[in-house]
Amino acid sequence: MCRTLAAFPTSCLERAKEFKTRLGIFLHKSELGSDTGSAGKFEWGSKHSKEGRNFSEDVLGWKESFDLLLSSKNGVAAFHAFLKTEFSEENLEFWLACEEFKKLRSTTKLASRAHRIFEEFICSEAPKEVNIDHETRELTRTNLQAATAACFDVAQGKTRTLMEKDSYPRFLKSPAYRDLASQATQAMAASASPSSGSPAEPSHT
Repeated sequence: MCRTLAAFPTSCLERAKEFKTRLGIFLHKSELGSDTGSAGKFEWGSKHSKEGRNFSEDVLGWKESFDLLLSSKNGVAAFHAFLKTEFSEENLEFWLACEEFKKLRSTTKLASRAHRIFEEFICSEAPKEVNIDHETRELTRTNLQAATAACFDVAQGKTRTLMEKDSYPRFLKSPAYRDLASQATQAMAASASPSSGSPAEPSHT
């Protein structure tokens, strides 16, 4: 698991565990989620479950834009699990590492973290080397000489574009996401129905 995902709130990790059931093949071998067994069964069709409705809206929002997917912690967890099935999770992990990197305010921490990110994702034969061109790699190497919060911007942008144009469409077309989105749609419909959860009134003629 990438260290950025490990920092997610417990509620997100518990919900990511639920994805192991909901996303089936995506999460068959995924390490996402909590192993405490404390996550409850998700109530897709309960009109009284505000959390259920919010989760359904979240799932359906992922197909609206790549930005919405990346802004959702659940979406990131699901997308990461999908990328693992394609052996390309390093792209998302690098993007997440850059997002966390840009939050640093200490110059000393920026410099040390920048070198760690470069060695993990950018340099040739890095353990999680991302697919970027030689010019971008060398530009990033040069940026490390005076590390700022923007030193990975070009590499991060190209990695994001690659995911948006390549992996993201396949994620949306995958049977696991289509099934999850279908369940979310049904849950939303049940939640919106006035008669949901109550017996039908007998007709009088």
